[in-house]
Amino acid sequence: MRHSNVLIIGSGVAAMQLSKKLRNDVNVMILTKSDLNDGNSYLAQGGVAVALGDKDDPYKHYLDTMEAGRYHNNGDLVLAMTKEAPFLIKELFQNGCLFDKDSKGQLLLGLEGAHREKRIVHGGGDATGKTIMDYFFRNMNDNVFVVENVTVYKLLIVNNRCVGVMGKYPDGTEEVFYAEHVVLATGGCGQVYSYTSNADTVTGDGIALAYIAGAEIADMEFIQFHPTLLFVDGKTRGLVSEAVRGAGARLVTRDRKTIMDDVHPMRDLAPRHIVSQAIYDHISHGEDVFLDISNIENFEEHFPTVSTICKTNGMDLTEGLLPVVPGCHFLMGGVKTDSCGRTSISGLYAIGEVACTGIQGANRLASNSLLEGLFFGNRLAEWINTHAKAPIGVLEEVKMDERKINEALNLKLPEVDELKQRMMDYTGIVRNYENLKKQKSWLEGFSIEKWVNADLGRLSKEDISRAFMLITSWLITDSAMKRTESRGGHFREDYPFENDKKWRQKIIIQKRQKVEVEANEQIKAKITT
Repeated sequence: MRHSNVLIIGSGVAAMQLSKKLRNDVNVMILTKSDLNDGNSYLAQGGVAVALGDKDDPYKHYLDTMEAGRYHNNGDLVLAMTKEAPFLIKELFQNGCLFDKDSKGQLLLGLEGAHREKRIVHGGGDATGKTIMDYFFRNMNDNVFVVENVTVYKLLIVNNRCVGVMGKYPDGTEEVFYAEHVVLATGGCGQVYSYTSNADTVTGDGIALAYIAGAEIADMEFIQFHPTLLFVDGKTRGLVSEAVRGAGARLVTRDRKTIMDDVHPMRDLAPRHIVSQAIYDHISHGEDVFLDISNIENFEEHFPTVSTICKTNGMDLTEGLLPVVPGCHFLMGGVKTDSCGRTSISGLYAIGEVACTGIQGANRLASNSLLEGLFFGNRLAEWINTHAKAPIGVLEEVKMDERKINEALNLKLPEVDELKQRMMDYTGIVRNYENLKKQKSWLEGFSIEKWVNADLGRLSKEDISRAFMLITSWLITDSAMKRTESRGGHFREDYPFENDKKWRQKIIIQKRQKVEVEANEQIKAKITT
């Protein structure tokens, strides 16, 4: 049993920014499912969007973010983020974060899809996430303690307040962690799809945990599919950064016929959902799609990460054609929060991709994800730093509910590969009512509500992840059925257009209708509010 002032579940950019910005007298504990650097933030090839160019300004950045998000965004928060972005990036740069520089020693700015100006800051060419995360790891505060390889499988709730979590180690050992402030920073849910750029650990844990606990979940239908995942021998092998298209690469068929010229005015740099749908249309008609990089000089020098991925998978870069498919990349929805990161449950917060803040709208603008993590990590730290602690009092040891444990052991889970493929086929890039209904019925055949009520304590780490994947897949599919329009990352071929009259700015909220108050029976606690 351990206790801290702030408990952070996850170790991505939002988590690390929060831990860095909290007061030195606050005890901070980070729990991570795998190794500290095993997550989407560390893998991020793209950059960070920030309006620093002579012709650029935060309002232009705001306009591009709103356009990409199809005006489903929280405009006030978007503008606040784009205005704060220059400070956040300059602060990192001045403190030693190794961003790429131009010949004058200033931040080098690149271009990416749906941006009207050069405003993308990179690190290590196409290793921006690693650059930022390495900076945070080198400069971790003394008051931060990290626990690796622990799977959090339950949020402890007393009187609609989160007071801690339960976790499991690889050897099956369990531990209870208590805190005044519990922060979900677990990332998105890419691994519920067969094609994804996400790390293996990203299985929707935080979303499922929050839903089980009774928190509000929002906008789960909005999934961004990255247009260009390297596709070799029937499998995705890694991400080919959007910056490659920003540098001049073109999407083509095998005979080098371009595919985006007649689709959108911005051609290969159109918003991601449009590019993904165009590629998907060609693939669904039996045509392979490639990224033609033949006109990019010194490709290996400019894109070392992509080059390494290609060579590792036997690609000959001199041919200039990289086979690509779209795959799940980013979740715009998640655990619903306010402007500080607070959820509908007191003491429980969410930041980064696991959170639905309203920043990203219906489709995230390229290179806004690392920025959102920095922005909300900083904002939540300011809130916690300026608010009095809420003492938990004396907490006794948690007692497991044997009845619910036994129920979980007797329930059936889907095979992971089948779940992932079905999500890609039925709740993927192109959706319709019949496929969504078929997938929802299939998912509910595994007793979703029973899994939500079950105690997962005796399951293996792998089965805990499978249960979370099942619940998260159901949330995505259910929400996609309800939104009868196409907007951003959600495309319905039976409702192919935006319906502003009915759906603009309308958020689909998912919340358990009845949450069993079991924590009061398991945890004897005195709460002082």
